[in-house]
Amino acid sequence: MNSDSVWITGPSRSGKTGRMVKQFCSWVLTETSIKESYYTKNQRQKNSENLPRRLYLHQTEPGVLVLAANDENRRNLADKIVTVTEGKYPVRCKTPLGFIQDEVILFWPLLIQLLKLKAQFPVRLRPETEQELATKLWRSQLDERTLRRAGENESRLVRRILDLLQLGAYSGIDCEKIDNVLVSAITQQENSTNLEPELIASLLLNWRNWCLERGFLTYGIITEVYSKYLLPDPIYQQQLTKRYQAVLADDVQDYPALSRHLFELLLDSGAVGAFSYNPDGVVRLGLGADPNYLERLSARCQQETLTQPSFSCLADSLATPMQELMTEQIISLSLPETVQSIQTTSRAQLLRQTAKVIVKAVKEGHIQPNEVAVIAPGLDAIARYTLTEILTKQNIPVQPLNDQRPLISSPIIRGLLTILTFVYPGLGRLVDRDAVAEMLVVLSKGVSGVKEEISPSSPSSSHIDPVRAGLIADYCFVPHPDQPNLLPVTAFDRWDRLGYAATTAYSKILQWLETQRTQQEMRLIPSPISLLDRAIQHFLWNGSNLPYDQLAALRELLETAQHYWEIDTRLRYTPFVSPPLTEETKGEGTSPHLPIAEFIQLLRRGTITANPYPVRPVGPLSNAVTLATVFQYRSSRRFHRWQFWLDAGSPLWAKGGAATLFGAPFFLRERLGQPWTVEDEKLAEEQRLRRILADLLARVSHRVYLCHSDLAVNGQEQLGFLLPLVHACVADVSEPVVV
Repeated sequence: MNSDSVWITGPSRSGKTGRMVKQFCSWVLTETSIKESYYTKNQRQKNSENLPRRLYLHQTEPGVLVLAANDENRRNLADKIVTVTEGKYPVRCKTPLGFIQDEVILFWPLLIQLLKLKAQFPVRLRPETEQELATKLWRSQLDERTLRRAGENESRLVRRILDLLQLGAYSGIDCEKIDNVLVSAITQQENSTNLEPELIASLLLNWRNWCLERGFLTYGIITEVYSKYLLPDPIYQQQLTKRYQAVLADDVQDYPALSRHLFELLLDSGAVGAFSYNPDGVVRLGLGADPNYLERLSARCQQETLTQPSFSCLADSLATPMQELMTEQIISLSLPETVQSIQTTSRAQLLRQTAKVIVKAVKEGHIQPNEVAVIAPGLDAIARYTLTEILTKQNIPVQPLNDQRPLISSPIIRGLLTILTFVYPGLGRLVDRDAVAEMLVVLSKGVSGVKEEISPSSPSSSHIDPVRAGLIADYCFVPHPDQPNLLPVTAFDRWDRLGYAATTAYSKILQWLETQRTQQEMRLIPSPISLLDRAIQHFLWNGSNLPYDQLAALRELLETAQHYWEIDTRLRYTPFVSPPLTEETKGEGTSPHLPIAEFIQLLRRGTITANPYPVRPVGPLSNAVTLATVFQYRSSRRFHRWQFWLDAGSPLWAKGGAATLFGAPFFLRERLGQPWTVEDEKLAEEQRLRRILADLLARVSHRVYLCHSDLAVNGQEQLGFLLPLVHACVADVSEPVVV
């Protein structure tokens, strides 16, 4: 046991992170100025004198590695350390995967020697690009017969197979040995892919080798390379232990098993560690986390247990009664008034009634919007829209947590993609009348030279409204598979009906498109990225201040396009072997503009979302109602006075859903390769629900609303595990508010 390392265990909101930061301060802050009291490499002398561990941090000494479960927690933890230490001590704060990725890039020259790779700088593939390239590489092996046997469509099957590589790497299993795990697990799994484990392992091995030959790195390959080659290498171990004299890891229950191997290496080299562990805070269990395996690391540390929450919460008074109601079905037991219910017949009524209760409480001054959280096991578009629409109409802002919408859902993105089809030849099959009309509406907002002569109804109004845009598209758009065209406005017999503003704006758009097409033919446009940037500068930006969501979508579009063409450029030198054409691109031949068509189709499939760098809300948004799924809310580690548990009768509360990857239980170290039975699933659901209740109740201080509708969205009756709680709590008797 390392007497200087600390293992801190406690429930949610019990002060574990604060205690860990305080421990770090005790290592670096001291009143004595004697250098010997700080960290030295003479461990034996220090231990013999029984002196407390001190870290001496400056540029010539090893640093401190700080890890957090996700990026939002990482930023918060870094801010706490900087605030407490006044920024005097440099620390490296990362997520586990972020640290692994940085290490692989940093020691890539060493990996080139170990793996005998071509000396080229690595390029990380995004998940959507990873799936597209893997689909092309495997298409000859994943034929229709194989897909029928697997019982999955091509896209879903490819994603599942790729996830197995990531799960295996997290668990420390080599790619070549994944079939050994799957043989004893998948073959006995009732809802397995019905594919031979040898085929899956062969596909993954070919994919890994194909990527490494071209310098492509995915999350799975990065983790697998780090686990198999880099971490065990003596040269890397020597460099790693020289760089860090301490490690702080917050919420290690959400870390993969590979993290324990890293921590043990650092502790064995004499580094000191501080770890926090929350048995009720396990969020990423189905995404590669291995909490039981990480917990064994506590035997090497001094163990501390925090029991009392640092803030007032409902966990102490409600966690036990709620669990008894679900498991024992005690009819006579009722919940206190801090738990109330909102019950309706249909879900549409439930959404409206939930919003009304929030509106009334805010209007009467009982609660502030930023003290309210609406939490659901799954938030569909209808629920998001309904709640947001009702609350914002009452001047109550709503802040969805991590609201990632497909880029293609943005009209400005669709309009920009339509521009590509008019400038580059061979893309005519990707544009239709409706897309042309939408492009005209979007681009006409920023047409210069028109706004000065007319006064739109609002600054965001388009000079070409949807009706006029539809007329122009009907009479001026000429479809063509190779070169679609737009005719002058005079091609419409009654073009005078369009009005001066619309005709002027359309003429300017037409002139700009002709200019770009001419320059493209003269090879004066370096790449489609340049064309997109020109369109944004000319029509969308134009010196104006765009809303944040539009800026985020535009930035993500340009970053995605740049990434896509970077991959395409490298593939030109190391192409596929006889690459098969997709159904959408059949007939395109070997057009030089085929990557543009594939890029447009990639976006239209909705696999790319706008994920801007998160910022803390300011102004009105800082006082907004939080709207989140259970997974998002627990991951963010937030705290509110009031919580509304939406769809309380839904069975999804006990399900992992999208937060559980296929095959995740097979790679847990304590049950490696064991099949996942019905009994295991039932036990996992009970444990998951118990953790969710304990975690959510520790993050609310005053009131919980259980919002239940008898019928779900699909009309089926809802009979979930939380239904006994709905029947046992006090009904909300507040008068409905007309919204």
